[in-house]
Amino acid sequence: MDETESLRAELEHYKTEREKIRNIVGQIGGRTSRRVNTVITAVFLFLVLCAFGFDVLRHAMGWQIPYLPSTFLLEIAILLVSLKIIWMIHAQTKVDHFQFWILNSIEFRMNMVSRRIAELDDVLRAMAKAPGEPGRRGGEPPAPQ
Repeated sequence: MDETESLRAELEHYKTEREKIRNIVGQIGGRTSRRVNTVITAVFLFLVLCAFGFDVLRHAMGWQIPYLPSTFLLEIAILLVSLKIIWMIHAQTKVDHFQFWILNSIEFRMNMVSRRIAELDDVLRAMAKAPGEPGRRGGEPPAPQ
């Protein structure tokens, strides 16, 4: 039963780590931010299309708006597109940071496993070199005393 309990404890540890990772991914760029990204993109697209559409309509109809330069709405649309690009770069930076964090964690764990294997290798080599101890040489009988 000890082996079964050990496996259950390991499974529970895996589940808790999986939930932690899901929560972190959700905060950085998971499902919830996907909806937010869609809404923000739709708002930016609507504002840019409205600015371009109104400016084209203003030029087609010959409307003159005092105190408003003829290219003002186009400049506003370009500003909105620039803000959207900056926002996208910021979101990508968050994702890149998360990927770096994950890769760094994997590397750290791999180094730990490598160190443990090296320690176990040293212990096994020391046990194999120990003369006269029973069962230390791959099943050979102990040396006569």
